[in-house]
Amino acid sequence: MLSKSQIKLITSLKQKKYRQQHGFFVVEGVKTITELLQSHLELYKLYTTKPFNINAKDEELVSDQELKRISFLTTPNTALAIFKIPEPKPISTTGLIVVLDAVRDPGNLGTIIRLCDWFGVTELVCSKETVDRFNPKVVQATMGSITRVNVNYVDLVPFLKTSSLPVYGAFMDGENVYKSTLPKNGILVMGNEANGVSKEVEAVITEKIAIPRFGELQATESLNVATATAILLSEFRRG
Repeated sequence: MLSKSQIKLITSLKQKKYRQQHGFFVVEGVKTITELLQSHLELYKLYTTKPFNINAKDEELVSDQELKRISFLTTPNTALAIFKIPEPKPISTTGLIVVLDAVRDPGNLGTIIRLCDWFGVTELVCSKETVDRFNPKVVQATMGSITRVNVNYVDLVPFLKTSSLPVYGAFMDGENVYKSTLPKNGILVMGNEANGVSKEVEAVITEKIAIPRFGELQATESLNVATATAILLSEFRRG
């Protein structure tokens, strides 16, 4: 039976300040948990309605009702795990790097992490205003890709200024990406869902690119940031 202290700890991890305080984050779902168990991440505790057959001291069988009490999902899966937050790795300044300027939506960040994994981008650099990568909704949306993409939070302007790579930014008035020659090594900056790239970050971008609209009425205001990231990463990989 789950104790009150266990329930209190798990439910507190929905908030960033408690994740930082305890050094833990929550993962739900058998598939994602299994993938994380096979990664470099360290398991703290696994709560499950069906045995995983891992180290007994790390696994605790719970009832469906108990799992429902600690789950962050509307429809709970059969397992919930707590992993230790790893120490951040240094940013590799070679290859293709994605930079996010104040992306707030957890689903967008999780999808972008997954896109980075798909397109072989190992470095994702976020502004400090971007949603926390260990937010439960972010982790859920990554589908396990969080273990293969190095995510760091930095002050973007100094980072971009000191980089030797060309810095591309997504803008509505940029050069048509389908007519651009894109490098294999570079930085792609994606902006906030509502406001795009901030003026401070825009000032250090060397190349502005855009995804053109093909609709006859040209009425669509913008693309979802994760959708736009997918299109642009595809073009970068195509060269």
